[in-house]
Amino acid sequence: MSQAFPQPEPDNCLTLRRLTHLIYGLFALGLVSAGFFGVATIAAIVLAYLKRAEAAGTLYAPHFDWVLKTFWWGLLWFALSALGTFIFIGWLTGLIALVWVVYRIAKGWLALFAGNTPNADF
Repeated sequence: MSQAFPQPEPDNCLTLRRLTHLIYGLFALGLVSAGFFGVATIAAIVLAYLKRAEAAGTLYAPHFDWVLKTFWWGLLWFALSALGTFIFIGWLTGLIALVWVVYRIAKGWLALFAGNTPNADF
């Protein structure tokens, strides 16, 4: 007589961990491609907003907030830098904004790999 044991869920489902990696990856792809794949960054932000409620109360919720804050603050600084190019300071502030966004994506993604939440130091 054989007993039927419940089968484990297939490992190919999209878990919150994988989704968070996907969000960081899409954001980084859009950033590294200098806007050529800008739709990837928009897709990352849309995914973060759509799945934010599912991640509430988990280790991944701060990562979603981190990515969203990085996007909106980065967009603000890039827009101000674009305006600042008329007085020739925008190039410098744009470069600083780019370095800041890359730093935040790297820091958040590395924290995700380590199983930690990103901490905001600035």
